[in-house]
Amino acid sequence: MTRIRKSLLKAAGAAIIACAFPIMSYAQAPASGAPAAAASDVTVNVFPGGFNWPIYAAEAKGFFDQRGIHVVVQGTTGSVAQMTDFSKGRFDIAMTAFDNIVAYVAGEGEAPIGPQPDFVAVMGSDNSFLNLVAQPGVNTYAQLRGKTLSVDARTTGYAFVLYDMLARKGLTSGDYRIATAGGMTQRWNALQQDKQVATLLSAPFNVLARGKGFSQIAAATDVIGPYQGNVAAVRRSWAVHNKAKVVAFIQGYVEAIDWLYDPKNHDEAIRILRQNIPQMSPQLAATTYDELLDPKNGFFRKGRVNVAGMRTVLALRSRYATPHKKLTDPMKYYDPTYYNAAMR
Repeated sequence: MTRIRKSLLKAAGAAIIACAFPIMSYAQAPASGAPAAAASDVTVNVFPGGFNWPIYAAEAKGFFDQRGIHVVVQGTTGSVAQMTDFSKGRFDIAMTAFDNIVAYVAGEGEAPIGPQPDFVAVMGSDNSFLNLVAQPGVNTYAQLRGKTLSVDARTTGYAFVLYDMLARKGLTSGDYRIATAGGMTQRWNALQQDKQVATLLSAPFNVLARGKGFSQIAAATDVIGPYQGNVAAVRRSWAVHNKAKVVAFIQGYVEAIDWLYDPKNHDEAIRILRQNIPQMSPQLAATTYDELLDPKNGFFRKGRVNVAGMRTVLALRSRYATPHKKLTDPMKYYDPTYYNAAMR
């Protein structure tokens, strides 16, 4: 079995993430007969959540190990921390929002690291499964007027998705207040502590919220249309010298998505999810399965990017980022070279 060491970036972040669904910290020995010494480390930085399921499955089923890589997973507390560490080469691959890559290439990121033209996406994953979740009793957009809503960062990630959802329902920027709370774990915790009234969450957090009586007002893609959410991203300079690692990661991840979608693997898939997120109840895991592996809205088949979804990201950034820039070419932020090599 592929060994995955899972560590958090900062002690403070670890304490926060431990309140919800943490990234476990352990190292597993390879399966009998697996040549551990031959494995090549690839460090992958992720936000905690069920959308890491393909990585969990690839680890459990040996899909990475079979391709000669040892994936080391790091957790992050938010996009500012993640992109700052990415710029400093503290990990190899970022599982992050496509909008983060666009923002930092364009020099519009919230972290004070300047333009990062070295960042590029190499594989799609999902639409981020974003849902607008609010305090119990808050069931409509109108009820958000005058209230405080939370985002990870004001200028990157999913903030523009939230702004656009509200705008389409008649709320302008002056109708609500925005607070930055960090990643999804932090936003869910803040919502439970009544620090904000609403935020965007995805599985398992939105599922958990529904079970606790919080309102799910709408799914983001039902309001704004196709959206490219999480991607695998690299630094171009690193990837040029590590093409085999990038290709191996993509192949293992894609095989894991195929495996997860196979109905005969349903029970084992849920066991793998709960092994990695042990706080998740069987019922919560089953509901998360239905959301993340929905035939229409689940993980993108074969890890493809959604070109229409990428254009949505560019359109939102063109509309809401300041200073305003007209962004139209998704291929400036996505390099298909590695994906095409992986799929041969």
